[in-house]
Amino acid sequence: MDTYIQNAVELLRKLVSIQSFSGDEYLRSDFLARYFTEKGISIERLGNNLIVRQPHHDKSKPTLMLNSHLDTVRPNSGYTFDPFTPPHSESHVYGLGSNDAGASVVTLLQIFLYFYEKQLPFNLLLALSAEEENSGHKGMTLLWQKLSGEVDMAIIGEPTGMKAAIAERGLLVIDGEAKGVSGHAARNEGINALYIALEDIGILKSIKFDKISSAMGEVKLTVTQINAGTQHNVVPDRCSFVVDIRPTEMYTNSEIMEILQPKVRSELKARSLTNRSSATPADHPLMRCIQQIGIRTYTSPTTSDWMRITCPAVKMGPGESERSHRPDEFILIDELKQGIEGYIRFIEKLS
Repeated sequence: MDTYIQNAVELLRKLVSIQSFSGDEYLRSDFLARYFTEKGISIERLGNNLIVRQPHHDKSKPTLMLNSHLDTVRPNSGYTFDPFTPPHSESHVYGLGSNDAGASVVTLLQIFLYFYEKQLPFNLLLALSAEEENSGHKGMTLLWQKLSGEVDMAIIGEPTGMKAAIAERGLLVIDGEAKGVSGHAARNEGINALYIALEDIGILKSIKFDKISSAMGEVKLTVTQINAGTQHNVVPDRCSFVVDIRPTEMYTNSEIMEILQPKVRSELKARSLTNRSSATPADHPLMRCIQQIGIRTYTSPTTSDWMRITCPAVKMGPGESERSHRPDEFILIDELKQGIEGYIRFIEKLS
């Protein structure tokens, strides 16, 4: 066990030194492809995504996918050190993406190696995906076109403190645009698009969605941006605003759009309809395993690659979500140990 933990620490220190912004993960993908090849393990590469299967992969068995993402956000200006050459510590691994989601990548990778030759009642498949942070089409969206008929259940590696997220809110971002007629402000001319937008925003704020999820509660809707006008004395003929919606499994994104558009004068356009909410069926083996081990469960307010797959899943990994996307990112080595031991316990119980 100590060997797997030490290997995870060493691998993570190497990974954080390799730039891997969303859509530009090829160097990290190249590195990990060589890592497996040097161990004599065959990989399948799809763009910057990597797929690794056990040597005795049996199509007659169900398949459990172990997934986390290779990409990171860009570092913010608050870093007190170079995020790609972080300081060395005996108790921490520092660096961009060390917590989100490098810790999950290296622990799931070591878990895959731990079980690589072992016969289980299900196959293990390791899928390391690209473009998670920017919801790109060349990440899990591309991977799932290939894996959707093969994978039956999944563990999505994200920093959760090894608690199990059994439901995850979706994401629906809407661009609204109110249209008016420009005119001179001093002469009270035109039709003020800003006023139309404000009226519509008030309507959107007051909307209550009837169906309430037992796991996630109500659909959450928040207007987060607004923009109008070119100068102080011109009545704006356009006003744009952005609506952030966190759906539950009770509504599809398309259904939400159908509810909202008739209620407002502004034109509403969804940036994507595919970022759906997810919830693990209560009677699924993943849930029974969680209950038998006594893992704490919760509903995740953040999205992940879970929303891009259609099989039952849980989101679980070492680290803490609140460290994600913040300066001087880190993971504790004890958390990597906790992750490896927790994943092994989970897979053995699931067996």
